Amino acid sequence: MNNNKLHIGELIRAKLDENGQKVSWLAEKVFCSRSNFYRILEKDEINLNLLWRISCVLHFDFFACISDKFKADEAEQKQQ
Repeated sequence: MNNNKLHIGELIRAKLDENGQKVSWLAEKVFCSRSNFYRILEKDEINLNLLWRISCVLHFDFFACISDKFKADEAEQKQQ
């Protein structure tokens, strides 16, 4: 399997930047403190329920990104 991990925190931050939204705005929307949310963004993994709430607030399917990464890794593994 491909060792290039998908960093979900970076994806969330990129989507916020793309939308021109602030971390504090998203933290409030998902009922999380701003300081805790900054810690979440540093992680490469995230609780599924939290990811669902973030996806709903940002109107973006982060689960599709995870699925696409899985499919790409599987295809790469089959080629080896």
